[in-house]
Amino acid sequence: SILLQSFFGFGGGGIKVELELDDHPERAGIVALDHPPTWKVRKNVFTSLKYPPGKQGLSNPSLAGNPAAADVASATALTNASGGHHSTYAYEASEDVEGKVILFLPQGKKADHLGIKVQFFGRIDMGMAIHEGRPHYDFISLSKELVPPGTLYQPKTVIPFHFRNVEKEFESYRGRNVSVRYFVRVVVERKFLPPLHKEHEVFVQIIGKEPEVNESIKMEVGIEDCLHIEFEYERRCYHLTDVILGKINFLLVRIKIKHMELAVIRRETSGEGVATTSIAPPGSAQPAPAIQGGNADANILTETQTLTKYEIMDGAPVKGEQIPVRLYLKGIPADLTPTYDAVNNRFSVRYFLNLVLVDEEDRRYFKQQEIILWRKEIS
Repeated sequence: SILLQSFFGFGGGGIKVELELDDHPERAGIVALDHPPTWKVRKNVFTSLKYPPGKQGLSNPSLAGNPAAADVASATALTNASGGHHSTYAYEASEDVEGKVILFLPQGKKADHLGIKVQFFGRIDMGMAIHEGRPHYDFISLSKELVPPGTLYQPKTVIPFHFRNVEKEFESYRGRNVSVRYFVRVVVERKFLPPLHKEHEVFVQIIGKEPEVNESIKMEVGIEDCLHIEFEYERRCYHLTDVILGKINFLLVRIKIKHMELAVIRRETSGEGVATTSIAPPGSAQPAPAIQGGNADANILTETQTLTKYEIMDGAPVKGEQIPVRLYLKGIPADLTPTYDAVNNRFSVRYFLNLVLVDEEDRRYFKQQEIILWRKEIS
C-alpha cells in the first residue's frame, strides 16, 4: 500500500503534486500503526477497536457530534485525494526511506520550473516551549535534486527517490511542548512565484536492548509514629508492553486510611540545558501540597501527565497486611514511549509510579518512584 498526500499549486498552470512513500509491509522493520502517536490520553480506549485501521470507506456520521471520538477515529487512517484510507506506518531506525513524486498537468498544458528537489529532515521542534534562540533544531538535513530547471509537458511525470543508510539517532516523539519529527519534503521551485512544497511525516521507532542489570525496587517510607509502609517492585526497567508486579506491606498503621491508588505519571521537561536540571521526585511520604510551584529556571518547562490511575485498596489496612500490585502497561490508554534522557540537551521524558494513600480527612500521602521504559519491538 502507499501513503499519499497531494496539493494543487495556485498560479502554477494547474500543477498537481503527489508525494508517495513506499511502506513495504512485507519487511519486519515497517509496521502498520492503528493511529499516529500523540501525547494525549485517550478517554475511550475502545474507539480504535470499534473503528480499526484498514477499513476502506470507513465512516461514521455519529462522530460529528463527538470531537474527542472523531479525533481518535480520524487518526486511525490517512485519507488521500481519491477518498481511500492508508494506514500510518512505523519505520525501524535502520530502514531506508523511499518513494516517488508524481506531478500531474492538465491535458495539453505545460509548466516551467526552476528545479524539483526532495529533502529529508530530522527535527527537534520546541515551538510550544519556552526557549531562547531557534524554535527548532535540525539534526538531519539532506537534499537531493530530482529534476534540473526545465519545463513539464507530460500529463503525468513520476520521479522516484531513495534516502539510503540515514542514521536516525532519536525516536519520533510527539509531546505537549516538544516533538521529534522526521519528514520528507518535496519542493518545486518556480520563477517569480513562491515554491510549491509539501511534507510527509515518517514515524521512526528504535529497538532498545534489555538492561543487563535490572534490580528490584524496595523502599521503606512513612511518617514517624504514624505510618510505616514497605513497597517492592520486581524490576526497575520495563518494556512498553510489560507487566509491573509488586507488593506493599503495612508495617505500622496509626492513620485511618480510606483507600490507596497507584498511578503512572509521565514527566516531560523541555528547554535549553535540560541535562543540568534535575527534578527530584518527592521524598518520604507526606501530605501533598495543593499547588506545585514553578521551575526555578525560567528556560525549562515541565509538563506532568497522569496516564492512568487505579485504586488498589479500599478500606483501612491493618499492621502486617500485604497488598499485591499488578499493572499492565499495554492497557494504559496512552502512547507510551521509551524513557528519554536529555535528548540533545533539549528535552527529557521520564516515567514514575505514584503511590497515593488517602485518609478519612482526605489528606493525601504519596511516594513517587521512577521506572525506566524501553522498546522491545516495533509496534
